[in-house]
Amino acid sequence: MSTRVKEILVVVLVLLFSAVIYAGKVSGWMTGVSFSPAVSVLVIVALAASLIVILVMTIKGRLVGRRTVFLYVGFAVALPLFMSISQYIPTSPEVRSLYEGLESLPDGSKVLVSFDYDPPSAPELQPMAESFFRYAFDRKFKVIIMGLWPQGPLQANQAIERVMQDEKYASLGLQYGVDYCNLGFQTGNEFVIQRMGSDFRSMFPTDYSGTHYEDLPIVRNVKNFSNVDYVFNLSAGYPGTIEWVQVAVDRYGVKLGAGNTAVQAPQCYPYLRSGQLIGILGGMNGAAEFEKMTGHEAKGTKFMLSQSFSHMIVIAFIIIGNVAFFMGGRKSNLSA
Repeated sequence: MSTRVKEILVVVLVLLFSAVIYAGKVSGWMTGVSFSPAVSVLVIVALAASLIVILVMTIKGRLVGRRTVFLYVGFAVALPLFMSISQYIPTSPEVRSLYEGLESLPDGSKVLVSFDYDPPSAPELQPMAESFFRYAFDRKFKVIIMGLWPQGPLQANQAIERVMQDEKYASLGLQYGVDYCNLGFQTGNEFVIQRMGSDFRSMFPTDYSGTHYEDLPIVRNVKNFSNVDYVFNLSAGYPGTIEWVQVAVDRYGVKLGAGNTAVQAPQCYPYLRSGQLIGILGGMNGAAEFEKMTGHEAKGTKFMLSQSFSHMIVIAFIIIGNVAFFMGGRKSNLSA
């Protein structure tokens, strides 16, 4: 069988695998599918053994193509999603600080959550949103949602729908407008935050579905930031956490916690050191840490396992690639 035919077969197998996974997700029958711990360990051993075989083949001068690397990375990302094993996730000081800030709030506090991201950043920030809602509903917080990004409020609705699929939260009988509300998106970036310092209603005369602000019981006594106990910002860029710090924290003294993408989080650490931010959830790891602290291990923990597996696969192929390079280099030098 020629190399070209093998490559075509691999592509066909990957496409079939992807199609089965997608069909299973859409139809719902993949939801409860997971490997037992014993099968999970066997899969890990099989992957490790195959990598050792590739290393031995490389040492003998039989190199694998880059398509093999892509295939292994695909396995490393997909297979852990079905594994029932757990990964040790230590808690960082910034996540612990955010959690303790929330714990210090009395039950029933009013919290404002700003969704400042769009679907491309959802893999990192959506698990944070779902965990935050679970924690907030457990503590009977009154949750007011808004967004400085057009698609942010839609991400919030999806997160709430996901949480409500859990029987525990569906049975709480939470009422829209009383226990939570979605004020929607408002254009204007940091100027929206500035106007909210004087009057929320001036920026959000109606909510996401068109209900008038004064008809929502949850915000009936909320005029500005002095009437909310905590602000949580989920951010992927501008406008986002930095603007909330510069306007809401510096001018109006709000308590602010943030969840950021891994790319943006380093820009926000100076505000954490200065005390302007109570805490930060940084990227997928921050989401997994927060899930662990709140006792709701979900997407963040599962995705973190995939991320760790893919990192290990990449490191393994870096080692194999260096072995191939040095052995090929030595042969070239000898032949020269």
